[in-house]
Amino acid sequence: MESKRIIKKYPNRRLYDTAISKYITLNDVRSLILEDQGIQVVDAVTEEDITRQILMQIINEQENSTEPLFSTALLSRLIRMYGGVVPGVFSRFMEQSIEVFMQHQADYQKQMQRMFSDEAVRTFSRMAEENLQAWQEMQKSFLKMAGLHPAEGKEKHDKG
Repeated sequence: MESKRIIKKYPNRRLYDTAISKYITLNDVRSLILEDQGIQVVDAVTEEDITRQILMQIINEQENSTEPLFSTALLSRLIRMYGGVVPGVFSRFMEQSIEVFMQHQADYQKQMQRMFSDEAVRTFSRMAEENLQAWQEMQKSFLKMAGLHPAEGKEKHDKG
């Protein structure tokens, strides 16, 4: 991850990216996160770090605009955990769990790419050709057993 970009949040709710000297939207901040760009959002007046609040706001918008990642039951459990669990322990557990999940997802995607590589496609194509040839041979044998030559069968059928 690169160095953190400082984003200032002003009282009028606008976000200012100090790296590009430009106002940005919450969606722009989301794009930075998706690009694995480190960010830090600070309140322009108090200099307080409000990165977590902005990230939660992005998650909230995502939850409302797409298929939710968090079920109502999961959110209820999370709320009940506040005050009862050592926050650092739970946070580390969640971070590690998500990291493992993302690694498994990346491994799965690599396997799928290998499975559909050029070699795999050639193998499937060759198998399809062999199956087609076998089917054609079976069809010829059947017609021959029926006393018809494949071309004759078509001619007799066309005349009849």
